[in-house]
Amino acid sequence: MIDYTKFPNRHIAILDMISFYASCIATLHDLDVQKVPIAVVGNLKQKGSVVLAASPPMKKRFLIKTGSRLYEIPNHPEIKLFNPQMNYFLEMSMEVTKILHKYAPPEAIHVYSVDESFIDLTGTEKLWGEPADTVKEIQKDIYETLNLPSTAGMGPNMLMAKLALDLEAKKTGFAQWDFEDIPTKLWPVYPLSEMWGIGKKTEKKLNQMGILTVGDLAHASLTSLEDEFGVMGNQYYHHAWGIDLSKMGDTKFSKGQVSYGKSQILLRDYQTHEEVSVVILEMCEDVARRAREKKQAGRTISLGIGYSKHAYGGGFYRSRTLPEATNDTMEIYKVCQILFNENYDHRPVRQVSVSITKLEDEAFLQLSLFDPKKWQIRQLGETMDDIRSAYGSTALLRAVSLTDAGTAITRSKLVGGHKE
Repeated sequence: MIDYTKFPNRHIAILDMISFYASCIATLHDLDVQKVPIAVVGNLKQKGSVVLAASPPMKKRFLIKTGSRLYEIPNHPEIKLFNPQMNYFLEMSMEVTKILHKYAPPEAIHVYSVDESFIDLTGTEKLWGEPADTVKEIQKDIYETLNLPSTAGMGPNMLMAKLALDLEAKKTGFAQWDFEDIPTKLWPVYPLSEMWGIGKKTEKKLNQMGILTVGDLAHASLTSLEDEFGVMGNQYYHHAWGIDLSKMGDTKFSKGQVSYGKSQILLRDYQTHEEVSVVILEMCEDVARRAREKKQAGRTISLGIGYSKHAYGGGFYRSRTLPEATNDTMEIYKVCQILFNENYDHRPVRQVSVSITKLEDEAFLQLSLFDPKKWQIRQLGETMDDIRSAYGSTALLRAVSLTDAGTAITRSKLVGGHKE
């Protein structure tokens, strides 16, 4: 058993705006997001475009949800379709944050995503009363000010608040979980991927170990979990007991940065090896730049290719681990090219993804005595990053980005991958 008196017990809440993009669009067009079937679609001119957000009636009545395709939406007079307005969505997100600052100091607030924010209300009782009541008052304030409905989870730490939100509050509007609720509310959770922090691949490995529920995970052998998953096994075990030592804004929880990646659905089928290679190089540039900005490098490089539905779909996802971590664009690209050449079957390509994992601090990189240019290459990459940060992502482009296959210029005009 766990002695919870040894762990922090705070009043932390996380607020999630309901169908955020759809709710924002509803405010612009004087619509009720709770009553009108609304879908925000990446591009209304492309039948295969993805639904970015759907209002509750759209989900319940027409079974259209985030990730559905435009061609799946029925032709119905009550349905309202809109293109995204990313700048407006970001402005609304900032307005939500301003409201949170009325109730707690900046250090007690962490914006987790565009539509989710944590707030630590510990110590605010003399100002606002019981923290649970304060959360409900904040929800009311956001709705009356911005017309944005929300759900909220609350717990003694960030993890418990997030679990309360995902597993209960999204059905009830508000939920508060305490440590004593873990056996009845958390342990029965099945499948394991329903729990924050556990993906499908990890779930499969845990299932193979005979671990099917969160309760099974909590009572599994910690040594066995660490042997199988390393430090993450320790985290899975303690999360199953509701234990989280993350502090507000702690990168361990808020960023969860275990990789740097980029995925792109192409606007058309790419027919040749050369065309796809252009996109791969551009994406390697993006991934490497993000890693360099955070002073990190990765040893495992992964490439994913999705074939066109006109070629019966499918694809491949392959990885290769290097003896030394890297954040050099061309080193990452060389590995991706090897993976591409080994697995590509010359069908039309519609989706490409590139990522680097097994990250480590760039400061630990060893400068090879046999490669005197390595330091200059790293400095050149940093200089290019600085220019792009100052003057825009298209201030410096590789020549291939100016060809018909290049997507960098088009993507530079988007916000969050979509039109402003």
